[in-house]
Amino acid sequence: MNILQILPALESGGVERGTLELTRYLIAQGHKAVVISCGGRMTEDLTRMGGKHYCLDVHRKSLFSILKLVPKVARIINEEKIDIVHARSRVPAWIAFFATRMSLAVLITTCHGYYGSHFFSRVMGWGKRVIVISHAIGRHMIDDFKVPQDKIRLVYRGVDTEKFTFRNFFVRSEQKDKSKIGIIGRLSPIKGHADFLNALPQVIGKIGDIEAQVIGEVSPGKEKYLEELKKLVSRLNLEQRVKFLGNVKDVPGALKGLDVLVMATTVPEAFGRVIVEAGAVGVPVVATRVGGVVEIIKDAHDGILVEPHNSYELAQAIIKMLCERQFAAFCAENLLNKVKNSFTLDKMLIQTESIYKEVLTKKKILIFKLSALGDVILISAALRAVRQKFPEAEIGCVIADAFKDILMGCPYIDNLVVIKNKNILHIFKKILSLRRREYDLSIDFQNNNLSHIMAAFTAVPKRYGYRNNKLGCLLNCGIKETKPGLSPVEHQFRLLQSLGIEAADEKLELWITERHQDNVADFLREHWVSENQLLVGINPCASTKWKTKLWTKENYARLADRMATALNARILFTGMTKDARYINDIIKISNCKPVNAAGKTSLMELAALIGKFRVFLTTDSAPMHICAAVGTPFVALFGPTDPKRHLPKTEKFVLINKALTCSPCYRKLCFNHKCLKSISVEEVFKAMLELIDGNGGIKK
Repeated sequence: MNILQILPALESGGVERGTLELTRYLIAQGHKAVVISCGGRMTEDLTRMGGKHYCLDVHRKSLFSILKLVPKVARIINEEKIDIVHARSRVPAWIAFFATRMSLAVLITTCHGYYGSHFFSRVMGWGKRVIVISHAIGRHMIDDFKVPQDKIRLVYRGVDTEKFTFRNFFVRSEQKDKSKIGIIGRLSPIKGHADFLNALPQVIGKIGDIEAQVIGEVSPGKEKYLEELKKLVSRLNLEQRVKFLGNVKDVPGALKGLDVLVMATTVPEAFGRVIVEAGAVGVPVVATRVGGVVEIIKDAHDGILVEPHNSYELAQAIIKMLCERQFAAFCAENLLNKVKNSFTLDKMLIQTESIYKEVLTKKKILIFKLSALGDVILISAALRAVRQKFPEAEIGCVIADAFKDILMGCPYIDNLVVIKNKNILHIFKKILSLRRREYDLSIDFQNNNLSHIMAAFTAVPKRYGYRNNKLGCLLNCGIKETKPGLSPVEHQFRLLQSLGIEAADEKLELWITERHQDNVADFLREHWVSENQLLVGINPCASTKWKTKLWTKENYARLADRMATALNARILFTGMTKDARYINDIIKISNCKPVNAAGKTSLMELAALIGKFRVFLTTDSAPMHICAAVGTPFVALFGPTDPKRHLPKTEKFVLINKALTCSPCYRKLCFNHKCLKSISVEEVFKAMLELIDGNGGIKK
């Protein structure tokens, strides 16, 4: 996998450390790791471990800057062949969101904290997966930003147990030096430093001499806050007890020197990474009961929880930890075990990698094939190829109501989106429903204006299909028609190649149930057809607009009589309800009393019926494709259309097509109809006998 992480800067902090840790892990696992930021002191560490860094001003909260950077980031994504873009902050997420729309990469976001519920923050919920660092943040994204729960993945922040090693004790056996209490985190009012300092006089009154260490840099724009804290220290007469240590590179070393770690955050904390770091080292912890902290510490079991802005309660908790050594050791040991089980760096990295793999394998794919009957049957091979390429994907198919039964039992599709009519309001509602499902890519086997519009307005980021009409421009991953004359399945397979699918098996399928078979058996019994009788099927009709595909009624009648007499066969004519009258005209001039099955079966029952024939005669129409799918030998009569473009790939068939200079003409009106009139009853009869005898694949 090729992974791009994008964040404001690589200066310092937990997010930045996590970025480097993930980079190191990805490279060790054989993946490519790329990072985009505005730079910082950690950039050198990133490049030293093998990561690639691009320095862009992705930290600027300017609409102009964001729009300017989108094509630059998109170019990096395409040049580096990035599979996944992982955004860790809001401004980079906006840039990444639009950049991924200009590439084939997938966007993932990680929510590291609480966001104001304004539009600018909504982008953090627009990733294909939204990683949250605690249940509290997950609930925040669901409640405040309406992120679907199935998009959210919980990955707790992890501590590097090789770096934050256990100090071999939980509490000192003998307190020779003064007790050391520490608070670690950036200097900001929300971190509760003032509450911590206000608690110290009570602790000193009970314990005696202590040393309080304030570790962390001043947050940008909060420089005056440090001066306020120093003034508070002076007012409390704590100058000799409190040390402001600033940024400390050796955090594990600093933790190992503490007797108690205090986390006094006053607002809901997303997680509390310093708590698990203290737990890994073996330091007892006192923390405020906010946000994700309660997912790490169970009060009086893994540490002590107190209410924020309560200096008295905070002081009592610190005193308890320092005075009751057995209790402090009990809490510290429990926290250490919890860290080992749930909050290790390895676990965090493995879970993150698994999410990457999930979005690349468990894609949501939307297929468009609205009509018609034969064309729907013809996509069965392509559906099988898509499922084989993406075995874990969720695959949906948009299909017209008249043909939904064909794919109802298809094992390669998870859900059908049925279009009942072309009413604009109905189509609009379907589009809204599809948008909510957030498909990753669409494959347009219909290739008409309606399917192109639906794919575009459904906001599918990658839209595949043939750009062969005015609205083909809506297919951002479309291909041009460069090989005319391909068979239908070959035509579909060529499109699949643009998705990296090399399909070869052109066998068609239909999924006939036992119920369909039973209904057909009942139908045959009702028409006095015995179980052992040889059945011959004839489909004399085609679409109403294709009169030029039809043989003459007299020829059909004569052929039916010849087959019935020569083989003692029962002849059944198939067709749609609209064909019943035409078939009745044929039956009236025949002598063998054929069965008129037109309109008497459902689509799948028709397939079950065709599966019972020893041989089948058909025009260039849907039943020809049904024969190929169910394995029934057939004779196909072609006249105005090109068999290279319409004949399904199968073995047991005979094609009868007169190579006239005027064919294929694709005319729906013809005055001489020579292409079909020149086909004799005798040659069709012989072809059908050859198929019954076991010969197939013959072309005449």
